[in-house]
Amino acid sequence: MNRKLFYNKDISWLAFNGRVLEEAASETVPLFERLHFLSIFSSNLDEFYRVKMPAKLALEKIGGKNTADLKQINAIVHKQQKRFGFILDDMIIPLLKEAGIHFFNEEPIPDELKNQVSEIFFNEVAGLLRPVYFENVTSFFAENNELYVLVILKEPNGIEKLAIVNIPTKTLPRLYLLHEGGKRFVVFIDDIIKSNIDILFPGKKVKSTFNIKITRDAELNLSEDYEEDIAAKIEKQLKKRDYGLAIRFLYQPGIPQKHWKEIYEKFNLLKSNLVPGGVHHGLKDLRSFPVKDGEYLYPVRMPLSLQISQDTLFKKITHQDVMVHTPYHHYNTVLRFFNEAALDPAVLEINTTLYRIAADSRIAHALINAAQNGKKVTVIIELKARFDEANNLKWSKRMKDAGVKILYSSNNIKVHAKIALVVRNHATHPYLGLLATGNLNESTAKVYTDHILLTAHVDMLNELKMLFDFLVKKQKPEKADHIIFNHLLVSQFNLHQKFLDLIDREIANAGKGLPAGITIKLNNLEEGKLIKKLYKASAAGVKVDLMVRGICCLIPGDQGLSENISVKRVVDRYLEHGRVFKFINGGKVEIFMGSADWMKRNIYRRIEVCFPIYQDTLKTELNDILALQWGDNVKAVWIDANGENQPVSLSENPIRSQVEIYQYLKAN
Repeated sequence: MNRKLFYNKDISWLAFNGRVLEEAASETVPLFERLHFLSIFSSNLDEFYRVKMPAKLALEKIGGKNTADLKQINAIVHKQQKRFGFILDDMIIPLLKEAGIHFFNEEPIPDELKNQVSEIFFNEVAGLLRPVYFENVTSFFAENNELYVLVILKEPNGIEKLAIVNIPTKTLPRLYLLHEGGKRFVVFIDDIIKSNIDILFPGKKVKSTFNIKITRDAELNLSEDYEEDIAAKIEKQLKKRDYGLAIRFLYQPGIPQKHWKEIYEKFNLLKSNLVPGGVHHGLKDLRSFPVKDGEYLYPVRMPLSLQISQDTLFKKITHQDVMVHTPYHHYNTVLRFFNEAALDPAVLEINTTLYRIAADSRIAHALINAAQNGKKVTVIIELKARFDEANNLKWSKRMKDAGVKILYSSNNIKVHAKIALVVRNHATHPYLGLLATGNLNESTAKVYTDHILLTAHVDMLNELKMLFDFLVKKQKPEKADHIIFNHLLVSQFNLHQKFLDLIDREIANAGKGLPAGITIKLNNLEEGKLIKKLYKASAAGVKVDLMVRGICCLIPGDQGLSENISVKRVVDRYLEHGRVFKFINGGKVEIFMGSADWMKRNIYRRIEVCFPIYQDTLKTELNDILALQWGDNVKAVWIDANGENQPVSLSENPIRSQVEIYQYLKAN
């Protein structure tokens, strides 16, 4: 009998999104933040259908092996959507009502609000509506993830006809706050339109209305290995993205069967997944809930500032490494690194990678300023960072116009590393470096837990310089065998083999009776060779503790395979994003951090950088943070052998790691 070694990655991802959904049900989460978690769940699911489902649907059409997976995925999504509806309608909306806020989801808008609703319709909404009769068009193109009302009209002769009306949420709010009789009411723009739908079809009888939404394939068609024209190619493809094939047709249940043939034809749904939903779709818009009472939000937690005293940050880095833990620490230290580089007369060059650039990036502004100050600035921008392509493209043009040398990674290799190198005219410390687990993005740094190392370690930064030289030359990794990394772990060079060797060392130490153990924190764990090596470590008696936020293809706790492996998942106020790797090493602990998840794409198709932590005080700090995260019994769940989330026992003192880490760093 063949033993199952790996859990399905897409179903594992759905389990993660199910964990996000459960935060909306948690009484430990403030009321409005629970709506926020519903929004995140909905947004995540939209992206899942745009990115993951096209290939699965294509395989199903030709009888591919993923047909069973697709059925399981559909069953899980259906169950989660029912859970979503229960959490919103039966848990959150009654609590909103207790707080004096009447939120109409399933309920019709009451008569007492009809005058206000009518005014909003005529004053704000009506001029943006485009009613379309199906009989007047050969096909109707519904925009990606936009909302529509499907209208069934009844002629005097009894014949039923179809029409569609757009819901203009690109221009107007999705949710409106109304006041009446000292009470507060929140209504959907969808229902404002439906309450006045007769006006759009004079002389017709509106029999019924149904909310619908189409999700389209998000993949960019970049089949060739473009060089300098990749920006133009991506810009062209971005214009086509929202016109991709329909992948999901989300509809309000109750549409009569006799109309489905026409709906199929008009929306070209031959390759799409039909998904029944609730009354309202696109509930990522719950993020913009129009009531902002502070008592129903997370308490303000001011980020901590690292003390630099009167010296420059650069001077401090030359004396000791500095580590920033976002969002617990203020991101100003990272911004200061780039600002000092832009102004310091001794700085000759700045090299950095940018994967997802903030909308109003102060880092990009500093790089522009540095170039205008006469410094050589080279930025490697990843234009293929999904859903951030347009913003990255905008900034690449802006920086290029200011004199920054802009390089794009080739089509078949993404540069996902989070690194920066400053080259100075300095006798003892010619290089200053920044190496991080997360994007150089001050916006996401407010909600993503990441770690940033600022260092002047000469040997490590010599290797970083070597890596930037390689990236600038755009060589293929296999043609750069002269490059040897002894400190950095770089994917497609030594990262994969180094991690395998580090696990092997723990196995050997366990065999010798020496202290052995592995603790790893990742976003996703999928790559087969590394998973098998962890199974081997388990069989050798090595205790393996894994914290995996998202996809986990490893099967934990399976007797004879992985009984010494435990996996936890933490979902809380902040998005767990840092990658940290700890090896006991016979008592001489080694800790690495970096940008690389253990996924095939990260290991084989990207440039990733992981790096060692050498300074003892920082190793102790990271070790303590890992211990707090592993000890979480409030916001953590166990991932069981079936890939499902299981609660952690609360018999011990409650430990909520994100709160404890903030207090720990504040005390230090």
